[in-house]
Amino acid sequence: MAEAAVPSLPKTAFYIPNFITEIEERNILDRASFLVVLHTLDTLFNIYSAPLPTWRHLSHRRLQTYPSPLTPLHTLLASPLPAWLSEPVIPRLLSLSLGTEAGSGNIFTDSPHKAPNHVLINEYSPGQGIFPHEDGPAYHPVVATISLGSHVVLDIYAKKDDGSGEREAEPRWRILQEPRSLLITTGELYRDHLHGIAETDVDEKLNEKGLANWNLLGKKEDFSRGVKTRGTRVSLTFRDVLKVKNLGKGLGFLGNGRR
Repeated sequence: MAEAAVPSLPKTAFYIPNFITEIEERNILDRASFLVVLHTLDTLFNIYSAPLPTWRHLSHRRLQTYPSPLTPLHTLLASPLPAWLSEPVIPRLLSLSLGTEAGSGNIFTDSPHKAPNHVLINEYSPGQGIFPHEDGPAYHPVVATISLGSHVVLDIYAKKDDGSGEREAEPRWRILQEPRSLLITTGELYRDHLHGIAETDVDEKLNEKGLANWNLLGKKEDFSRGVKTRGTRVSLTFRDVLKVKNLGKGLGFLGNGRR
């Protein structure tokens, strides 16, 4: 993936435009919306025996979590991801080689489960963002994010050198994420930096000087004016949760070994 490495950043960030097709983008967005309709019907008429995922409304965005939220102890209850999220994204992620030699491995080769097992779906309306933050120790230090619907600019902040863990006041780098693009952050960029999205309706300074990944964009012409109004954006964040608990094994005694 050397050709996808984001220049000027630590060599642990990769950007790939058009990672999924427009049809695949539409299918994922339609499926996420359809499940919300099913949840509404279930709430009204108790159609389904198992709980269905729904949007969780936060102050500046809303989200869905698959296969489930983590427990307070940062543990994932073992369950497969739905096919509409895993296909075709995960096979495509695992096909990305980290080196030029055969057998050099992919971005999840060193993760405990060798593939993502958790997906966050965040929806941001124009003007919404998220405060600079770290993803934390619950995950293997690889994040693969696909943007759907609209572009966004991700701000990357370095930590201060005083050991306080606090971030610098201004972002050190900015990364433009186009619709259907993939951004991978890992290693040093995951451990030693924070990332956030400014709360603005219009992104500015969209040019080679203002964006770390300008020369990797798929359609520079869409940003030739240097400014771009945001639309509604949905992000898919794929990660490998380190601690997974299989409830089936843990509760097997309840059935006295019978099936």
